[in-house]
Amino acid sequence: MADFLNSIGYSSWILHVLLALPVVGAIATVLSGEGGAKRTALLFSAVEFVLSLGLWWAVDTSSGTLQMVYRTPWLARWGISYAVGIDGITLFMVLLSTALTVLSVLGSFNYIEKQLRGFYALLLLLLTGMLGVFLSLDLFLFYVMWEVMLVPMYFIIGIWGGGRRLYAAIKFFIFTMVGSLLMLVAILAMVYAVARESGQVNFGYEHLLQHREVFAPMAPWLFTAFALAFAIKVPIFPLHTWLPDAHVEAPTAGSVILAGVLLKMGTYGFIRFAVPFFPVVALSPLVTNIVVALAVIGIVYGALMAYVQDDAKKLVAYSSVSHLE
Repeated sequence: MADFLNSIGYSSWILHVLLALPVVGAIATVLSGEGGAKRTALLFSAVEFVLSLGLWWAVDTSSGTLQMVYRTPWLARWGISYAVGIDGITLFMVLLSTALTVLSVLGSFNYIEKQLRGFYALLLLLLTGMLGVFLSLDLFLFYVMWEVMLVPMYFIIGIWGGGRRLYAAIKFFIFTMVGSLLMLVAILAMVYAVARESGQVNFGYEHLLQHREVFAPMAPWLFTAFALAFAIKVPIFPLHTWLPDAHVEAPTAGSVILAGVLLKMGTYGFIRFAVPFFPVVALSPLVTNIVVALAVIGIVYGALMAYVQDDAKKLVAYSSVSHLE
């Protein structure tokens, strides 16, 4: 299989196709009419999943390095690039995202009965946002994809959700947006500090990682901003209150994506960004003690709340709070 993938130059185009194909699929779904929307979405999501399977053989998970790295200027004046890459951690999250999107589309066939084109198009756009978060090697691109992911889920909950869908959607949006804005401020502060030292404005992940000693004096504040954004997404107790509402009111496909992928993005963010950029703060006794204390509280609290639920979605929501701690 590896030889076949090499023969077709798989590594040179696959990441771009994975990001672009769902967008094309969303446009095709909107143009296909209500009757053909679900079949079009299923076709594109299935093709996306099949194409992503090649990553299993194409990515060397033992190397511990970023692979298939591609960079090209996007907003060159501001040091922003379209930069993507993949490694062993990202590989599993990409495969999980593409697989669950297919299942979400299939699971909605007999469940979603109104505005089919909009629903399936948003599911595909959500997939692009999720993959963009995992594949981005430019912090501005990462932030854009983080926000792109938020918008489709807001509408999926707000339009196709249950009786309290607007309350749940707005609560989800506000919690996530506050964390996102804090992260954006931290990213801009990091880039500005490094630019003053190096004379180069650059949002590149590796560039900022190489110059992390420059923003070390601000590390406690920067880490706090990143940590809050990711803690809300996990979600860590006591920032979890948006999740039960979103889980219960979201349509089944939304609940699947929430539990299967979106919640894991918080943990991914800690591993990919918060710890590598601010290792001294992240691994300090104060921070580790706080994290352990909140984790223990969250595990016990989430388990007890899940134990007494008679609603399957609430059970999944609280069990997610428990096991993701």
